[in-house]
Amino acid sequence: MDTNNWRPTAPGGEPVMGMGDWRAQLQPDERQRMVNKKMYSLKRHLPFSGQEGLQEHRKIAARFEEKIYTAATNQYDYLRKISLRMLLMELKSQKYHTHCQC
Repeated sequence: MDTNNWRPTAPGGEPVMGMGDWRAQLQPDERQRMVNKKMYSLKRHLPFSGQEGLQEHRKIAARFEEKIYTAATNQYDYLRKISLRMLLMELKSQKYHTHCQC
């Protein structure tokens, strides 16, 4: 049994959002700020066209944030994982542009 990600659960299997759960302390605007940062990064590195492309970037950014939010063990872990993933994306982009004939 993996106890590293153990969280108390309610009878339906949903995580309990008690005082001990860091997610209850994170404000929705803080999460939205992370989604916006990811969107900014996506816009810089992935081409898109029109409103449809922008909506697709928004969906990708929201899924990215939700995945990390769900997997993180605390707020520090959440911020660390987001920062690391965005840094890796930046580095991969720089590496690509230094080796391609763009």
